[in-house]
Amino acid sequence: MHDNLHHSHEDSVTMPLQGKRILVTRAQAQAHDFETRLQALGAVPLAFPTIHITPPRDGYAALDAALRELATFDWVVFTSVNGVDHVWQRMTVLGLDGHVFTRLQLAAIGPATATELAARDLKSVVVPKRFVAEALLEVMPEPAGKRFLLPRAALARDTLRTGLQRAGAQVVEVPAYDTILPEPASEILTELEAGVDVLTFTASSTVRNFVAQLGQARARSLADRAQVAVIGPITAETARNLGLRVDVVASEYTIGGLVEALVDAYELR
Repeated sequence: MHDNLHHSHEDSVTMPLQGKRILVTRAQAQAHDFETRLQALGAVPLAFPTIHITPPRDGYAALDAALRELATFDWVVFTSVNGVDHVWQRMTVLGLDGHVFTRLQLAAIGPATATELAARDLKSVVVPKRFVAEALLEVMPEPAGKRFLLPRAALARDTLRTGLQRAGAQVVEVPAYDTILPEPASEILTELEAGVDVLTFTASSTVRNFVAQLGQARARSLADRAQVAVIGPITAETARNLGLRVDVVASEYTIGGLVEALVDAYELR
């Protein structure tokens, strides 16, 4: 009897999310790491991709043109893992030597993007402590007169571009990839009907697309019956603006930070 009690206590410590049904709204290609971490803590991740990553509508014309002139830039700023991936794909297609990046200053908006660069033997000169455009602008050393390349999502906040331009930089912003709204599979809609404990959002776009996919009334109804956990304050603001109550905001704006915040939220109950 004592043994059983011991095990159940131990499980509650090591499996703080045991049995929790957690909706993962990341793009399918990026959801694996998040889902694996949740499963390790006993959760049941439910994949509801709100974003599908595609080539930009111009067929990479602007990105290719910028990459051919890479040596004319002082800085390249990467704001996502997707941006790094698509830039390297195009470098390969164009037959360009990636070594040119070693002669440039590189900035990464967060640790996942910096890790993606490190995997290619490139060191990020600047990684801000908070992983948002505003924080990157605060720590950017003397941008005046420098030429910046920003390979971005086709629809991205223009905070970074306008901030750098105001500081006197020359900025070339090019679409490196596009994001489209996928059609939800009937299986996941059935799972939603069965109930969800937590809705997770890892970017403002995931919230906007979730509401667009389900309709505002249904999205709000789901959020009212679940915990809503978001990766940071900008995503939280988007969720609230769309009428979703926010319960958990990660203090470190990464997938690891979001998982940690979820664990903390459940352990405090």
